[in-house]
Amino acid sequence: MVEQKQTAVNRMTGVAGARPMLPVAALTPKEIMGMLRRHMLLIIFLTILGFIFGGAGWYLLKKYFPKYTASTFIRVLPPIEKDPMTIVGGQVAKDIQYGNRMSMAALMTQQSTLQKLIDRDKVKETKWFKQFGQVREKSIIKAVGDLEKRLRAGAQRDGDYIVVSMTCGDAKESALIVNEMVDLFITSQRSTKKADVAEKLARLQDQRDNIQRDLDASERALGEVRDRWNLTDLEGTQDQRFQHTITLRLNDLELAQNELDLEIKQRQADMESLEQLAVGPINEQVENQIEGDPVMTMLAQQIALQEASLASRLTKFGENHREVRQAQELINEFRERRRVRKAEIAEQTRQANLKNARTILAGLQQKYTELERLRQEAVAKQRELDLARIQYQQRASIRDERKLMLDSVKEQLEKLKIVLEDPETPKVQFVGPAPVPLAVSSPKWQLYLPGGTILGFMFGVGLTFLIEMLNDLVRMPKDVSKYLHIPLLGIIPNADEDAQVRGIDLCHVVRQAPYSIISESYRRLRTNLKLSGAADSLKVLLVASGSAGDGKTSVAVNLATTFVAENKKVLLVDANFWQPALYAVFPRETVGAEQAEFGLSTLLVGRSSYHEVVRDSGIEGLSVIDSGPLPSNPEELLGGTQMKQLVEQQRENYDYIIVDGPPILLVSAAKILARLVDGTVLVFNAAATRRGVAQRTISELKAMDAALVGCVLLGVRIMKGGYYQEQFKSYQEYQKLQLAHSI
Repeated sequence: MVEQKQTAVNRMTGVAGARPMLPVAALTPKEIMGMLRRHMLLIIFLTILGFIFGGAGWYLLKKYFPKYTASTFIRVLPPIEKDPMTIVGGQVAKDIQYGNRMSMAALMTQQSTLQKLIDRDKVKETKWFKQFGQVREKSIIKAVGDLEKRLRAGAQRDGDYIVVSMTCGDAKESALIVNEMVDLFITSQRSTKKADVAEKLARLQDQRDNIQRDLDASERALGEVRDRWNLTDLEGTQDQRFQHTITLRLNDLELAQNELDLEIKQRQADMESLEQLAVGPINEQVENQIEGDPVMTMLAQQIALQEASLASRLTKFGENHREVRQAQELINEFRERRRVRKAEIAEQTRQANLKNARTILAGLQQKYTELERLRQEAVAKQRELDLARIQYQQRASIRDERKLMLDSVKEQLEKLKIVLEDPETPKVQFVGPAPVPLAVSSPKWQLYLPGGTILGFMFGVGLTFLIEMLNDLVRMPKDVSKYLHIPLLGIIPNADEDAQVRGIDLCHVVRQAPYSIISESYRRLRTNLKLSGAADSLKVLLVASGSAGDGKTSVAVNLATTFVAENKKVLLVDANFWQPALYAVFPRETVGAEQAEFGLSTLLVGRSSYHEVVRDSGIEGLSVIDSGPLPSNPEELLGGTQMKQLVEQQRENYDYIIVDGPPILLVSAAKILARLVDGTVLVFNAAATRRGVAQRTISELKAMDAALVGCVLLGVRIMKGGYYQEQFKSYQEYQKLQLAHSI
C-alpha cells in the first residue's frame, strides 16, 4: 500500500526521475520591464545625478581647462601623372582620389613628420612645447605623444582637400602649429617629387642608350640570317597572303595523299565485302550473271520441254508408267546439271571479283607509298624554309621592338623635362593659413549634459540588473520552476498586500477572513493537493520547511481549516518538539497541570494514551495533538513503531492527518517523518528562503526517497510589472459584489 502511494506521488511530482528537469529559461522582455519598474526611482535618481555631474564637469572644464582648435586646408591634386603634351588630363575614379588623400593624411601624422615639426624653431618657442619639461629627449617623446592625440589630418570624402587641425589650450599656438605643419608638409612633398622626377630622367637617359645599342645589334643579326640561307625575300614571307612554291607543292601532295587514302580505305571496305560474299550465299548481282549464261539458258529450256512432255504422258499413261518415270528422271538430271553449273559460275564470278579488287588495292597502296616519299621530301624543304623564316622573324621582332621602345623613351624624356618645371608636380597646394580660433572647441555642453544623463541612466539600469541578479530568494513562481523543478501547489500572498486580513492572526485567515485573497489561495492549495493523487493516496501529509520561521505552521493550520470546511475530519499533529506552536494557535481551556503536559512525546513514550493527548481545537471537525515536552530521543520516537501505529490507526478515524514537522535542514527527525507520511509539502517563504536552502532541502528529501508532493510559496509580494499585481486587482474587483451581498 505504501509503495503504491509512493509510486503515485512520484509519478505526479517527477521526484523519482520520471519527468526530465525543466531547462533554465532566459529573462523575457516582460520580466526585464518588471525589473525596471520596480527600481524606477533608483534609475531616475541616478539619471538626474548623471545630468548634474555632466553639467558640473562641463562648467569646470570650460572655466579652468578650455581647448581651442585651429584648422586649415591642403588641396590635393589627382594622383595621376598629367601628360604635358595634352590639354585635357585623364580622369581618376573618386575612390582612388580619396585613397590618395587618405594616404597623404596618414603620411602627415606619422611619427617622423611629427618629429620634424617639433624641431622647428617656432614650435619649440611655444608654451605648448615648454610644458613637457626641459629634458630634450623626454619632452620630445611627450610632445610627439600629445600631437598624435591632438593633431588631426582628415581627408574629405567628396572634396579635394585635407583638413588639418590642432587642439591645445592657447588659440594662437594652435593656429601656429597647424600652419607650421602645412608648410613643412608642402615643402617636403615638393622636394620629394622634384627629386623623384630628376631620378626618373636620369634612368630614362641610360635606358635610351642601352636600347640604341640593342637596335644596332638586331640590324646586324638580320643580315647574318639572309647570308646563311641565301634568301633575299624573307621580309615578304612574313605576309600571310604570300606562299612559297615549296609550300604550294607540299599542300598539293598532302591533298592528293588524303584523297588516295580515302580511296584505299573504300577499296579495303569493298574487298572485305567481296571476301564475305565469296563464302556466303549468292547475291542478286551474281544471280543475274548466272542467268545470262548460255548453258544455263539451254538447260532451262530442256527442263521446260521435258516438263511439258511429262504433263502429256501423265495424262495419257498415269504416274506409274515406264515412260512417265523416264521423263521424270530426265528432268531431275537436267536440274542437277543446272545446279552444278550455277555453283561453278558463282564461284568463278566471286573469285574473279575478289582478285580484281586485290589487284586494284595493291596498285593504290603502291601509289600511296610514292606520294608519301615525295611528301617527306617536301616537308624537309618546308622545315628549312620555316626555320629561316623563324630566325628572321625573331630578329625582325627584336629590331621593331627596339625601335618602338626608343621612340617611347625619347617621348618620355621630353615629357619629364616639362614635368620637372611644372608647378603642379608636388600634387599638393597651399590654400591659406589657419586663422586663430575665436571660440572654445572643448568642452561642449551638447556632449557633457546628454552624456552625463545617458551614463547616469545606464548606471541605474546596470545597478538594477545587478541588484536583481544578486537576489537569490525564491520570490516568484518562476523561481520555483527555474531553479527548484518541483510542482508549485499554491501561492500565498503577503499579508501586507491584503487589507482584509489586517489585525487577524495569519493562522486563522481562512476561518476569520473567508473572502480575502489569502483565504482563496489556501483553498486553491487544497484543490491542487486533492488533484495531485488518488482520493486516498494523500491522507497523511507532512508540512515542513528548510529553515525555521518560514511559516509552515500557518500553512498547516489554514490547510486543515480548508479541509474542515468541506466537512472532512482532520487531525492536526504538532511534531516539532523543539519549537511547538499549535498550543498557542489553539489555546487550551482551563485544565489541570498534569493534563497540560500531555502531548505527542508522552504518547510515543507510553506515558499517556491517544484519548488523553488528542483535544478539540474549537473548530468542528478539527482535532489537535500538541507536541508535548521535548524528549531526550526525538529521532528514535518519531521513527519508532508507536508513531507508525498512531498514523495507521488514525487513518480510519480521520479523512486527513496533517503533521506540522520541524525544519528539515536543522533537525534530522523531519526526514524520518517524511518517510512515514503519504506526501510532504514544503513551505518556502518568499521573503526569507534562499535558492540554495530550498535546493538543499529538496535534495535531502530526494536522498531519503521521500514522497515529495510539491511546495507552497508563502508571503509573495506584489511587484511592479511582475507577478500577482493584475491578479490582486482582478480578484478584488470580482469580490466586490459578493462582499456587498454578504454585508
